[in-house]
Amino acid sequence: MSSRLPGITRPAMPRLGWLRYLLVAVALVVALLVLSPFSAVPNGHRGIKLTFGKADDAPLSEGLHLRIPIMQTIYKMPVMIERSETESEAASRDLQRVTTQVVLNYHIDPAQVVRVYRQLGVFENIEPRIIDPSVQEAMKAVTATYTAEQLVTKRPDVANAIKSALRERMQRHGLVIDEFSITNFKFSDSFDAAIEAKTVAEQQKLKAERDLERIKVEAEQRIAQARAEAESTKLGAQAQAEALRMQRESITPELIRLREVEARIKAIEKWDGKMPQVSGGAVPFINVQPEAR
Repeated sequence: MSSRLPGITRPAMPRLGWLRYLLVAVALVVALLVLSPFSAVPNGHRGIKLTFGKADDAPLSEGLHLRIPIMQTIYKMPVMIERSETESEAASRDLQRVTTQVVLNYHIDPAQVVRVYRQLGVFENIEPRIIDPSVQEAMKAVTATYTAEQLVTKRPDVANAIKSALRERMQRHGLVIDEFSITNFKFSDSFDAAIEAKTVAEQQKLKAERDLERIKVEAEQRIAQARAEAESTKLGAQAQAEALRMQRESITPELIRLREVEARIKAIEKWDGKMPQVSGGAVPFINVQPEAR
């Protein structure tokens, strides 16, 4: 016997199939966001895939990589150039206390990032465990072979020696040196005072040598000037003597008579026509006697 009453129909139940699919899609999206099966390795890095903490032998290049959620993680190791600044105190060959400050640019060999990770762990362990001890050991070893003065005067040689000693230590750990430079040498106050005094003494010595050279040059100039003046005086005296000699040689009886005639002519030109008041009424300055032939 049917329980359905005549004339009464049951309403249709809504279909829930599409809702199930929507819920499944949402759950997948949430799972992807939470579990993150993809990992991106940025530029300047290499990826190290860890499966339950064990590092795979092959490093991952830059880009997007797939991992198994929960089981695998990817550590991103920087391989770009890094900067490290270290200060070390050591003794020179002449037992002077020297504080050296250096700057080191280095990077991890991209092909050895897995070995570096296995030996040192995360990147932050590299500087305190490898860089600082290696730099200080190299600086102490090299500084002991130079005197304090040579550390200043042979600075490029000192830097090259420290760099060579440091390169060998760092290569053992997969690290590569890009640049190395000594930024400062600091000595004790007494040594600085001695260096300053020596510098002042050398400057004074150079000044004294320059003054002595100048005095020598000035003395030579005065001697040369005196010689020139003496030579000029001598030549002048010789010239005067020669002129007098020539003048004496040029005086002849004819020249004397010519000078007498010229003197008489000048006296006549100056005469005013008046006869001088002397006895005899003769004109004293006119010789009326004919010249003897």
